[in-house]
Amino acid sequence: MKNELLKKIEKREIVVGVVGLGYVGLPLAVEKAKAGYKTIGFDVQQSKVEMVNKAQNYIGDVVDSDLKELVDSKMLSATTDFSFVKDVDFIAICVPTPLDKHQQPDISYVKNSSIEIAKYLTKGTMVVLESTTYPGTTEELIKPILEEGAGLKCGEDFYLGFSPERVDPGNLIYKTKNTPKVVGAIGKDATEVISRMYSSVLEGDIHTVSSPAVAEMEKILENTYRNINIGLVNELAMLCHEMGISLWEVVDAAKTKPYGFQAFYPGPGLGGHCIPLDPYYLSWKAREYGFHTSMIESSMMINDKMPEYCVERAMKILNKHGKALSKSNVLVLGVAYKQDIDDYRESPAIEVIEILEQNGANTEFYDPYISEYKNEGKVKKGIDKIDEKVIASYDLIVITASHSNVDYKMVSKSAKAIFDTKNAMKEIKNRDNIEVL
Repeated sequence: MKNELLKKIEKREIVVGVVGLGYVGLPLAVEKAKAGYKTIGFDVQQSKVEMVNKAQNYIGDVVDSDLKELVDSKMLSATTDFSFVKDVDFIAICVPTPLDKHQQPDISYVKNSSIEIAKYLTKGTMVVLESTTYPGTTEELIKPILEEGAGLKCGEDFYLGFSPERVDPGNLIYKTKNTPKVVGAIGKDATEVISRMYSSVLEGDIHTVSSPAVAEMEKILENTYRNINIGLVNELAMLCHEMGISLWEVVDAAKTKPYGFQAFYPGPGLGGHCIPLDPYYLSWKAREYGFHTSMIESSMMINDKMPEYCVERAMKILNKHGKALSKSNVLVLGVAYKQDIDDYRESPAIEVIEILEQNGANTEFYDPYISEYKNEGKVKKGIDKIDEKVIASYDLIVITASHSNVDYKMVSKSAKAIFDTKNAMKEIKNRDNIEVL
């Protein structure tokens, strides 16, 4: 099986399947197809499948012309029918791994996808999970599902591994193609073949580890590292405010040290799929071993309370201007979870808006990339534009995303009061109406 697959990789005869066509899956499918592999994407959402088949792009990191060329040339197609699995040699599982309402890992998408894949899995297929999850998922959950459902033996009839997704929406330097890839598979042959498959597509280095569990833990470490350090600066931001010190200036000074320090900055909370969620996966799994991840849980508590802290600060700013938060008109600038993207998954700005509204504030938002968002089944529409008159009509402007295409000079000249949680207005000289987190 190993030699046959290596030959098919060399000749570009592998047919690729990608389960889940979101921020991870679609860019991966595009790169596989661009590398010369016929690629079939799967998604449960009919709308996404139709958009792919019509070459209508919905992911910022995918180039429109690339998608059109691949669809037109029949190198890339999409389906909602899981039976496509019987026709592929390589399957990447890129489905969501959210938290449930109890902050527990929800791996139902991974489990259900594995059950469906098992129904059509054939000998000589490589299966790789890319979705972020707790250590042990690949071997403890997916392996038995595939073996029992397909009647095949892992390592003999099919190969199974884990290769964590590394997607940073909006990053102008690192994309799917040039980001180094970690691969951990069950057995040396599986590791070799799956690694060869990725190296035939990607420009980034391929780093192999001894098992899927190591690769799963590696991914958790990447994002828990960031969660902890962001928690540190968020806590210091609260302290520095009490002390009358600018943490932003402190961090800028600290990062002049050429070794031993990496700059992290405070904000209204954590957003995106990985950093706010991954530590919960690890702390949940740790309890199975009677272990409490105290440092991780402390940082999670700090980061989780930042939206509430920001509203408290907003309330105090309004008080200085003789206004109560209740009935005040507040405009939130930016609901994307990071700068210059249209992704609002887990965005702390949404929670800031909710808390403002719970306290009686008349709250609206403007985001040049997002016209509306959906949260807990409800849709909130943003305002269409901002200008001097619009900005002046609000009692307070709260900046929760530092989009570079916002005219902050105009905002600063027109606003009654501004609470800048992202230091987006650092270049503005006249700061009489600006307070920074």
